[in-house]
Amino acid sequence: MAANRWARILRALGHRVRVATAYDGEPADMMVAVHAWRSARAIERFKTVYPDRPLVLQLSGTDIYGTLQSDPVPTLRSMELADRLVALNDLAWKVVPRRLHKRLLVMHQSAAPLTEPRQPSPRAVVVSVIGHLRDVKDPLRAAEAARLLPAGSRVLIEQVGRAYTPEWAKRARAEMAANPRYRWRDDVPAAGVRRLLARSHAMAITSLSEGGANVVSEAVVAGVPILASRIDGNVGLLGRDYGGYFPVGDTRALARLMRRVEHDPPFVAALGKALRARAPLFRPAREVAAWRALLSEVAT
Repeated sequence: MAANRWARILRALGHRVRVATAYDGEPADMMVAVHAWRSARAIERFKTVYPDRPLVLQLSGTDIYGTLQSDPVPTLRSMELADRLVALNDLAWKVVPRRLHKRLLVMHQSAAPLTEPRQPSPRAVVVSVIGHLRDVKDPLRAAEAARLLPAGSRVLIEQVGRAYTPEWAKRARAEMAANPRYRWRDDVPAAGVRRLLARSHAMAITSLSEGGANVVSEAVVAGVPILASRIDGNVGLLGRDYGGYFPVGDTRALARLMRRVEHDPPFVAALGKALRARAPLFRPAREVAAWRALLSEVAT
């Protein structure tokens, strides 16, 4: 959860932080809001009570690639009330109104290195899928792509993440029953996610939209090649020239990338080289320094 993540950083910087799902008017020197649309009432109330106190707003993917188009009034109102807007990928400026660009900064979510050396599974070519099962994630796309692989392929899709609805759970279980290349392990703790990354040959992120998924940061830092849908939320983290993209929803293109992971070592090496070049963006010290600078700026 982004709020808890940022609370840990702010506390480490010496600040007292209270995490809440609604704002009750309690005195505060500053508000850090996550999600413009969902936090609209809290933002409005804080700025009504404390118009001169700073408010930092993190724009989620649902904000900039969803409600900014489908329900723009509360989202825009929150953005206009905020003193600073924080986006999680380098291309968010494309959808943020031009008049608000001067308030916008990009803060990449960091990730810690794996505690043990990465050791891809020797038993299968593991392609991990990490994220909750919900529509925007297109969560079974990798499983469907694996169905297209030749009979002799050793690719195995391992998916972790909670099903947001009973229907998604039902679909995942049905896919496991019908597809021997697919396993869904439901929700797992953070340590389980890191163990999965450590034995993965690649990670697939198949989302229809993203604000800047932290799992991308984690895979980059872990050195796990990423097969990513070509959306701004992924391109804004991995760079325009990254070689592991596939068109959104293109099952066959994703299957081709999986085959290359299995059979094309130079391709895998090129992805690894590209990720090593991006890894400094996701260092924890860099994210902490960005917060320190932001807090210093809004306090003046």
